[in-house]
Parts: sequence; structure tokens; C-alpha cells
Amino acid sequence: MASEPPNSLVSRFGPNEWLVDEIYEQYLKDKNSVDPAWWDFFEDYAPVEYSPAAVPHAAAAPEQSSSTPTTATPTTATPTTPPAPSTPASTPALAPASTPPPDAATPPSNDTTDASVVEPEVLRGAAGRVVTNMEASLSVPTATSVRAVPVKLLMDNRVVINNHLSRGRGGKVSLTHVIGFAVVRAIATMPEMGYGFTQVDGKPAVLRNEDVNLGLAIDLAKDDGTRQLLVPNIKGAQRMDFAAFWAAYEDVVRRARGGKLEVTDFAGTTVSLTNPGTIGTNHSIPRLMEGQGCIVGVGAMEYPADWQGASSETIVRNAVSKIMTLTSTYDHRIIQGAQSGEFLRRIHQLLLGEDDFYGDIFRSLRIPYEPVLWASDISASHETDLDKTVRVQEIIHAYRVRGHLMADTDPLEYEQRSHPDLDVLSHGLTLWDLDREFPTGGFGGRALMKLREILGVLRDAYTRTVGIEYMHLQDPDQRQW
Repeated sequence: MASEPPNSLVSRFGPNEWLVDEIYEQYLKDKNSVDPAWWDFFEDYAPVEYSPAAVPHAAAAPEQSSSTPTTATPTTATPTTPPAPSTPASTPALAPASTPPPDAATPPSNDTTDASVVEPEVLRGAAGRVVTNMEASLSVPTATSVRAVPVKLLMDNRVVINNHLSRGRGGKVSLTHVIGFAVVRAIATMPEMGYGFTQVDGKPAVLRNEDVNLGLAIDLAKDDGTRQLLVPNIKGAQRMDFAAFWAAYEDVVRRARGGKLEVTDFAGTTVSLTNPGTIGTNHSIPRLMEGQGCIVGVGAMEYPADWQGASSETIVRNAVSKIMTLTSTYDHRIIQGAQSGEFLRRIHQLLLGEDDFYGDIFRSLRIPYEPVLWASDISASHETDLDKTVRVQEIIHAYRVRGHLMADTDPLEYEQRSHPDLDVLSHGLTLWDLDREFPTGGFGGRALMKLREILGVLRDAYTRTVGIEYMHLQDPDQRQW
């Protein structure tokens, strides 16, 4: 394969070319202010300033005809005195316009056109590189697949995860952590989504990447108020469990915010994850750089437009989930639309818990409980509402009798504990009931509580690091005490 020129715009740094130029300028001013990991790279580095000729596949200027000179020197027409027209004798000749004497004062002009002309600013350095990269991206024929995914299960399991972390090791798992892990898991079953397009001796070829190097789009605010986009990557993400992926993700973001990224952090990105949803954007179509096969976009998490005027009680009663829009923008030369659509479907399935996706996450974080599971809502009518209230009382009783069997009482050995009598699905309840209120009969000191709150009280009382069981007591007064 032909080697890539060191300053090729289609380089291993992709959209991070501008940052390389910026660090290089800093290197020239003060070598010691740059991480030593960059020194060897900058020994023979020569940044390319923006120019249309530097952009691959840029449209060439139209050729001129051979009969037309390649250059033309503008000339100023010299006014000549036209011949005097023949004037009838009866028509008096027009008097010439009077010319003010040389020393006469010339009134000021009201024409301010020249004063209002805005001089364009030439984009150089990092800003010019961004333009170059964006124009280079026009040479990549892309298409985009779009899919809406419900996020209630994702949000509910994140609550369980972070509640457990807050009681022990600390830290927080974001929704993007879980989505990014789902992207990696999906590519493990569809490796073609991580392939790249290249050329061998001028002929099109596919670069079959073995590793999933997940690029993370990180938006940073600079000291001067401008913003910059960095896309470092997590190397070999497909070999990590969720705990390792979470740690690697946080390490990359921390070093990006601290200006500690190295050359290798930008090289070899195979697929990227961008999250325009953090600024409220539902859906975006990013540009794809040469050498990368796919970018996954994560949109804002909102209720469907048809339900955004409904009350919270109506939304809960009708089992309406917030949704997010996932996009897959891909290189159409090596990836087909059906593959991209299947890729998004696979991510969708994982985020709904297929293939024990959340179970693997819980085990990697050593959470000793089973995750919330996806299930369809059980239709509610007046009769079944009463029935669900009875079922809530049943699960309260079940925790009092068998909750100690799920207690995390062994500090030396990890075990994911469960019991069918303590599973809400066994009692005809689902994740859609978590935010619905039920009569408690005074449980927890309140007449009405959401099922989520009821389960929180039960788990804190019976399934943490102390096991309690008292329902075997025969004396009602002792049991009540």
C-alpha cells in the first residue's frame, strides 16, 4: 500500500488536524510547554495552510479557451472628443457645464460606500485547517440512517447504577457512557460498520480494522470565548467490559479538558460518537472524514411531540417514554443503507436489554442486584387498578418475608442476587408502574407512594449489607414492633 504523505489532509488525525496545528504553533514558541510525547512528531512536521488547491478532489477552475489569453491587463479608456453633431441653425447650441475655479471649495460628498466596506479576515492556522477539513469531507459520499429509541429503561437502570455507586465506590455513569458501550457492542457483531475506505495504488479498497477505536466528540470552551471540538478515541474498546470502558472514557475526557492528550489519542479512529442532544438538538447529520466509516449521533431525550403538552400524570398513566433519535452517518462507498439500518436496530435492541446487556453492566460494576427489565405495560382499567394495588401490597409482604435473601452480606465474594418472589414482573408489575402512585396502607409513613419509592424503601431496609427477617415471629405485637 502506498504510504501516506506526512502532511496529507486525509490523515490519521481526521477532524483533529486543526488541533495538531495549534499545538505545533505552541511548540514553536516554547517547546517545553508541549507534552514531550509530541516532540518527535513535530521534528519534521510542516503544517499546510488552507487553500482550495490543498483540498482533495476540489473542483478545478474552468479551463479557458486556447484563443483567450491566460492573463489580461486591464486598460483605462481614454475619453475622446466626439465629432460635433450637425445642429440646425434655428436650434441654439447647449452651453457647456460650468467648471468651478481651482480654488473653489468642494462640498463634502454624502457617499459613504467606501467607508462601510468590511475587510474579510483571512482564516489561518487552526481556523483555516477546519475549513480545509470540512471541504475535504465533501469528497466522502455519505448517507444517514435515523431511528427513534425509547429511553425509559436506560434511564431507570442508570438510576439503579448511580444509587449503588453513591453508596460505595462513588462516581456517576452518564447516559452517554451506556449508549457508547452499546455502540461498541453493536460493532462487535457488525464489524463492517468500523471499516474504512482507502486506496491501494490508486484503486479503491476497504480497510478492515480489527479494533474498535471509538472517537468521542468533546466540545471545549477556550479562554477567549471560542469553542473547539476534539475527537480523541478509546483504543480497543471491544475488548473492555463496561467498568473498563467507563474508566477509559472518563480518562480521555479528563485529559482533554486538562490539555493532556497525546498524539496517539487522536490516531486511528474507526467510528465516532457525537452527542448534539446535550444542546437540545434532536437530530444532526455530521460530516464524515476520510478513513472513517461511521459516525453515530445521539439526539436530545424528549417526550414525543404529540405528548409534550400532556400532564405528568397523563404521561405516566399512558406509559409514554422519552425518546432519543439515533443517527448513523456512513461512508456509502463501503457501507450500504441496509447495514446502517441494521446497526441502529442492534443498538436499539441492546438499549432495551437484549443479550443481557444491562446484566453485563451490573456485573462489571459488581452491583449485586438484577437490572430493571423491559416489558410491555399491563393494560389498566378500574378493575386492574385495584388489582395492581393488591399486587403492590403483595410485593411489600414478599420483601418482609424474603428480602434478607437478597442482602449483600458477603464482603469477600461478589454475587448477583435475585429471588422470583421479589421480582416486580412476578407480581404483574412492570417498569411502567414505577412512577405510578399506589395506596400503601401507611407503609413508610405515607398514604400514597410511587412504586419506585416503595421499592427504594424496601431495598434499603432488607437488601443492603444487613439482612433482616422477622415475619416468622408468631406474636403479632412482637412482629409489629
